[in-house]
Amino acid sequence: MADRTWPVEPTAEQIRRSWSATVSALPIGTRITGQVVDRRPFGVFLRIDGVPNALGLADIGSMPHGLSLPALGAQVSGEVVWHTDHNYQVRIRLGEWLAHD
Repeated sequence: MADRTWPVEPTAEQIRRSWSATVSALPIGTRITGQVVDRRPFGVFLRIDGVPNALGLADIGSMPHGLSLPALGAQVSGEVVWHTDHNYQVRIRLGEWLAHD
C-alpha cells in the first residue's frame, strides 16, 4: 500500500527551512485539520491546513485496535502530539482515534 497524491510543494528543503515556524505555529495540543496526501503501511502523511510547509504524520502506533487508516484524499482532524526534529514531522493523533481512548 503506497498511495499518494503528494503535491509538488512543499519541497523537503522548504519543510526543513520552515521547521522552527512550524513548531511555533503547531504546539503540542493544537487541534488541526488537513488532507491525507500519502498512505503507507506505517501511517498517513497529511497536508495541514493553514501551515503550508508542515508535514503531518499520523502513524499506526497511535491508532486504536480495530480502526483503519483514512483513505487517500480524506479530510481529517486531529491533535498535535509530538514534533520529530530529526525528520521535521508533526505527529498527529487523528480525531476518530482520540474518540476511542
